[in-house]
Amino acid sequence: MPPETRYAKSGDVNIAYQVVGDGPFDLVYVPGWISNIELMWEEPAHARLLRRLSGFARLILFDKRGTGLSDPVSADRLPTLEQRMDDLRAVMDAAKSDRAALFGSSEGGLMSVLFAATYPDRTRALIVLAIYAKRLWAPDYPWAPTPEAREAEIESIERSWAGDMDISELAPSADDAFKRRAVTYLRRSASPGAAVALLRMNSQIDVRPVLPTIRVPTLVLHRVDDRDVKVEEGRWIAEQIPGAKYVELPGDEHLIWAGDVDAVVDEVEEFLTGTRPVQAIDRVLATVVFTDIVGSTERAAEVGDRRWAALLDEHHAIVRRELERYRGREVDTAGDGFLATFDGPARAIRFACAVRDAVRALQLELRAGVHTGECELTGEKVGGIAVHTGARVVGAAGPGEVLVSSTVHDLVAGSGILFEDRGEHELKGVGSRRLYSVLDA
Repeated sequence: MPPETRYAKSGDVNIAYQVVGDGPFDLVYVPGWISNIELMWEEPAHARLLRRLSGFARLILFDKRGTGLSDPVSADRLPTLEQRMDDLRAVMDAAKSDRAALFGSSEGGLMSVLFAATYPDRTRALIVLAIYAKRLWAPDYPWAPTPEAREAEIESIERSWAGDMDISELAPSADDAFKRRAVTYLRRSASPGAAVALLRMNSQIDVRPVLPTIRVPTLVLHRVDDRDVKVEEGRWIAEQIPGAKYVELPGDEHLIWAGDVDAVVDEVEEFLTGTRPVQAIDRVLATVVFTDIVGSTERAAEVGDRRWAALLDEHHAIVRRELERYRGREVDTAGDGFLATFDGPARAIRFACAVRDAVRALQLELRAGVHTGECELTGEKVGGIAVHTGARVVGAAGPGEVLVSSTVHDLVAGSGILFEDRGEHELKGVGSRRLYSVLDA
């Protein structure tokens, strides 16, 4: 469950904020362009970012005025950077935080820069990711888009706000499901008028004169292939801040919660605590289930991109509904396939059969592979030979078939589940295994 949402008063505006964790120091997370602090917890990658930050600090997060759960603003009263800085101070006061580290991404980093320079006594450290100093091109700032290109981008966003907004520049490598969730999150974080007005306001910001005045410990992070804010901007910004540490990370994502979230938080944690986190690896017995839509490429070509995207959304909703019903945990999804884990093999089999049967109403045929073995748990991920075996088992399954390993077959003895012996199969990389097809679960 997300933490309780509270409100701080900044002048006559109510600013929504949350506090989570009880670490030895305060850390304020300042989101980019627009946000919604309650919806953040619904996106697994975003929630992971927040959980990890709150694991070593008392985390404070908030929605800037005009976005999310904070008060809206009218078009003729757009917030200035100074007012947004006042909002940050109001949130810290309400959360009883005398001094905090600031972590801002994209446009949120600009407000963090101004606050750190203005209130060094209240700033423990400054950390920024994917920030720019100026949003429009100039001869002495050649990395930003031209005014014409920027305006064309803003107009495109306004036109597509209620439709298929293109965020491929913000998360190029993300799968389509992630992009659809991200678009929904942005749409629910601000009205189109507010979102566009804030983009135009951000286009006028220029914090270059502020950078040399920062006197607090500073970490500048930038993903090397970020398409929205060029890596050259990150390098130049770090050079302007006295004593700043600069770290480049792999990836092409601009959104902070896209891509390798752990790599970002590892750098933040080491900078603030002096210790780089070591991800503990636990080993547990678990049942892994792989599902896969049969003939997905042909089906997509048959119905077209728009209908296929809608079918995938319905398919994903069915899978997640049955995961909840059978107490499974979603580990990963790539395209039309899912990887999930269960603490019992019988529930895993019944889950796979339930999903297979339910998606037939969508005229989709699904196959599944189930295997039980010792898995390595690293954060939210699973690995080890058991996972590789599960992937090979689903690869051997036919259309509409739920195929299980002999280990699963033996463990569910007495459950009433009926099987047909499929004989020995040579599974690439994991050896020979006897497999069984589920006849009745």
